[in-house]
Amino acid sequence: MSTKAGLRPWLSATRCMRRSQLSVLQHRRNVFTSSDQPFPLQSPDDWQSLQDRRIRFKMLVDLFSEHGSNVTRDNTFQPHHQLHRPLAPSEATLSALIAAGAHFGHAKSLLNPNFMPYAYGVRAGITIIDLDSTLPLLRRAANLTRAVVARDGTVVFVGTRPDLRAVVRKAAERIGPQAFHVGERWLPGTLTNKLQLFGSDVARGQRVTPDLVIFLNPLANIHAIRECAIQHIPTIGIVDSNVDPRVVMYAIPANDESPRAAELIAGVLSIAGREGRVLRDREVQIKELRQSRYMRAQERGTTRYVADRD
Repeated sequence: MSTKAGLRPWLSATRCMRRSQLSVLQHRRNVFTSSDQPFPLQSPDDWQSLQDRRIRFKMLVDLFSEHGSNVTRDNTFQPHHQLHRPLAPSEATLSALIAAGAHFGHAKSLLNPNFMPYAYGVRAGITIIDLDSTLPLLRRAANLTRAVVARDGTVVFVGTRPDLRAVVRKAAERIGPQAFHVGERWLPGTLTNKLQLFGSDVARGQRVTPDLVIFLNPLANIHAIRECAIQHIPTIGIVDSNVDPRVVMYAIPANDESPRAAELIAGVLSIAGREGRVLRDREVQIKELRQSRYMRAQERGTTRYVADRD
């Protein structure tokens, strides 16, 4: 009995606290329509005054928003923009490369002697890559990708690190059916042993050999680069300060360990490939239009006139 008597004050106190909390919640629920009024809206005049205050507040916001900043989430840099909304080759800038961390190389002791033309200097023992050389080489690689896709060529993106799988998949999807990606592992003999790997029917009946291969981590795929060299396939690669730029045909000096730099470079190249696909589709449409005109003119007997006109 003594234990229950000792607990009665505590139980009564907790009940009072619960009742007070419920009353506060009910009061908040009643006055949620207006923070200025201590009581709920009860008459049509109260609703009219509330609407008037809201209209005046909106007019003030519209008036002063013109004099403030126009920075929003859409027109400012976001980390996910490089993967989902990449830049076009003409929009790539040095500031975008710096924001992606493309200028950081490896330690000075790991500098490859053949990388010296692309090295800006050394800072805190880290080689700094000269982005003034990276940007024109990136645009050159974009022009090559656009030209290959425009001539009905196939492109393969290779990035075998776990953080590069989404990058190469997005880049290949952006170009369309003329692009493919390798994100897990490059099987040895994919290009040099096609008959055994794909079968004679597939190797002879389909286009197994790509027209361009883009490497996001070339040092880990050096055997794939050798196969491309044997088959005379042009290659594009992100080359860091510890890699010989001569391992690929079109080197892009940048940080190959930064996922953001890989997203930026792969996005620029994929946008260039999509532009090439648009050019290809336009040429096909023009060719079909000319063919249809020629057929109609041939039926009418004015083939010579249409040929001279075209």
